[in-house]
Amino acid sequence: MLRSSLLTLTRIGSNRLMSTAAKLTTVEVNDKTGIATLTMCRPPVNGLNLELLKDLSQSIDEIESNKSRGLILTSSNPTIFSAGLDILEMYKPDKERIRAFWTSLQDVWLALYGSSVPTAAAINGHSPAGGCLLATSCEYRVMLPKFTIGLNETQLGIVAPKWFMSSFLSVLPRRIAERALNQGRMFTTEEALQVGLIDEVANTKEEAIEKCSAFIGSFAKVNPLARALTKQQFRAADLQQLENERVQDLEKFLFFVNQPAVQKGLGLYLESLKKKAKN
Repeated sequence: MLRSSLLTLTRIGSNRLMSTAAKLTTVEVNDKTGIATLTMCRPPVNGLNLELLKDLSQSIDEIESNKSRGLILTSSNPTIFSAGLDILEMYKPDKERIRAFWTSLQDVWLALYGSSVPTAAAINGHSPAGGCLLATSCEYRVMLPKFTIGLNETQLGIVAPKWFMSSFLSVLPRRIAERALNQGRMFTTEEALQVGLIDEVANTKEEAIEKCSAFIGSFAKVNPLARALTKQQFRAADLQQLENERVQDLEKFLFFVNQPAVQKGLGLYLESLKKKAKN
């Protein structure tokens, strides 16, 4: 996971901004705390397409290779954390690109869910489906008011893979998780706090990042290696299951997404989005 990469370093106050040209993410490291903030910045809604997924994977690796004390995931969009998987990747897909897309999504989940550093999500907007996957892959979640979060795949006629469920079950009691997945339920910020899907509420993005930093800072006196190994032991079974079943998981996804009924449903959903945009 710890792969080297070439970085362009720009100093902004007490922070270092690590970036490369045309990236859809930025990584800013606070020199005082050593905590890295990873920001998704793909307009308009941080739809998880192949390019954003590759940038996320690379950025997570950069953070680990630079020995940051922790990772905070957030969004540059003021109302959307991530709208989830980009439907255009799955509608009438190119055979090679759809394979690369799903493989990259697997890579991001393995890197984030299995990260050796403490992770937290500053959820500063709506977080459906894949956005919820990213948030629940982190260890701690702070969300702004009046937004929604959840795995709503069944509402779109899609079945969430087992590893999506693993992230959900690492946060929620099984009974609540199962019912929410079956219903495709989206939780408001208040509901998410009540059931434990998020840990805290903040009024601004800045406050959310501060609360995430405080969570990561709570491990300051804990041995980093012992902490990382403990975390990875908790998550080892989930991570290993996907590693063992990556090929089968990919083939299952390809079979499912190419079903005529699924393609028809995705097409209708895209049409509804176009109508909303016109109105």
